[in-house]
Amino acid sequence: MDIFLVIGMIVGLCAVSAGLLMKGASVAILFSPEAMIVILVGTVAAIMNSFPKNEFLNIPKIFGAVFGNKGNEDPVSIIKEIIEMAQLTRKNGLLSLESRVQEMKNQFMKKGLEMVVDGVEPEYIRQVLTEEIEGMEERHKSAASIFTTAGGTSPTLGVLGAVIGLIGALGNLNNTEKLGESIAAAFVATLYGIFFGYVVWHPFASRLKRKSHEEVSNMLIMLEGILSIQEGKNPNTIQKKLLSMVKPKDRKKFEEATPQE
Repeated sequence: MDIFLVIGMIVGLCAVSAGLLMKGASVAILFSPEAMIVILVGTVAAIMNSFPKNEFLNIPKIFGAVFGNKGNEDPVSIIKEIIEMAQLTRKNGLLSLESRVQEMKNQFMKKGLEMVVDGVEPEYIRQVLTEEIEGMEERHKSAASIFTTAGGTSPTLGVLGAVIGLIGALGNLNNTEKLGESIAAAFVATLYGIFFGYVVWHPFASRLKRKSHEEVSNMLIMLEGILSIQEGKNPNTIQKKLLSMVKPKDRKKFEEATPQE
């Protein structure tokens, strides 16, 4: 689980609670079933009206991607593994990879190397793996747009919830003792809408886009590494090429972890 994301949500909730307490309001006012229904059910309805059924039913998996660490591999470890395989194939040939490939957990690299071992043409391997990367990017883009839609809808639904609450409050003007409390409760929906929109849904979309970018970067490293192994390039040449595709801090990490000859 992505603990940093969970911590961020808790910090946001604490900030709202602290603000209420500093203004002398009770945190208990946040527990408003009516406001929660307007915001959450309304957001669900907006998503249902914006996306087809198959994408809507895929939302639980999307949450799993946001909170999970799948695909969040260390590029340094990926490069090390590729260099090791390049050294192995230089000594024993491409067929020496067969047993190692079968034990791989990363399905993208496994698929590419299986094609290499089977003697598939490099152009076809690049085409197949590139299309897989593009397909994954498109799926992630569609998933992120769901959260973007939710983030744009929630604040507006918050205003709608406030209006509904005020209608209820103004409809009972005879009870002046509860009028102030009813008006305050009406604006809880607005608070919910803004909180979910800008602390939860929009950040979720940004988080998913960032995770997608990191996963694509790792897949591109694998793609170039796989094709370089197939071409029989020198491991040192492959290393220099792949290190040029990562951040400076990762290059430094690789150099520190690799014994200098």
